[in-house]
Amino acid sequence: MFSEEEVEKLRLAGKIASKVRRWVESQVKPGLSVLALCERVEEEIRRLGGQPAFPCNVDINEVGAHYTAPPGEALTIPENAVVKVDLGVHVDGYIADTAITVCLSPEYEFMKAAAEKALEAAINLARPGVKVSQLGAAIQQTIEAMGFKPIRNLTGHSIGRFLIHTGKSIPNVASLDGSKLKPGELYAIEPFVTLPEAEGRVFSGPCGNIYRVVKPKPPKQEPARSVMMQILERFKSLPFTPRWLEGGKEALEGFRQLVEKRQVSCYPMLVEASGKPVAQAEHTILVLEDRVEVTTL
Repeated sequence: MFSEEEVEKLRLAGKIASKVRRWVESQVKPGLSVLALCERVEEEIRRLGGQPAFPCNVDINEVGAHYTAPPGEALTIPENAVVKVDLGVHVDGYIADTAITVCLSPEYEFMKAAAEKALEAAINLARPGVKVSQLGAAIQQTIEAMGFKPIRNLTGHSIGRFLIHTGKSIPNVASLDGSKLKPGELYAIEPFVTLPEAEGRVFSGPCGNIYRVVKPKPPKQEPARSVMMQILERFKSLPFTPRWLEGGKEALEGFRQLVEKRQVSCYPMLVEASGKPVAQAEHTILVLEDRVEVTTL
């Protein structure tokens, strides 16, 4: 179980995440630099007293998850796009994870609504002792009743201190998973929705510029050693992006050496298999003794 002090940190992280999620909806415009959007979101998190729990994800159209801008990128948001902004906040390692979809064409607003309604259905059902399979069934039923299709191989996840994924999943379709929500657990629930004619699954695409440490022992070689020590000190076990590294070209060279040695690995972009657009909605829930609390509401 979390202590009261820890719960307050979770609530503060959630409050910051909620403010930034609401703020970012007005920021997403056609022609906006994706790099500028990522950096604005991360700076707003810091301005409000938190730290990014992972690089801001800006996932456009058929990209479902795991893309952030690399240093110097010129990519801009296209006209009529479906833009998912997925952001995380931590306060002393206590994490809030939330996301919003911005539709730049009214054509996809109902798909976005399906993701939000599915999230609401799962939250309304969530309480201690409920099976995660029940949440997945509620998500799937809500999405399909509105004429859309869930992404069957994307899930929500349990969260720990300085850990964005801790092993338990919240499915977005009916399943045989008998795991139950337990007091003292923290979860991100995140339905992903696509069009009815889509395949309804994602595949692993190219690197999305988001990395994690897989072999934390600092190498002997410089500048890789200094960069690994920086990563462990600043980000611990949380995902990071090379544009966060301090030290200019030397740091980027050290980072390249770490990738070459496979001490850090990249999260691949997750792309809808038939190339159809994807919408997402996400909140973080804290499971208490007799109820759940939505920290990012």
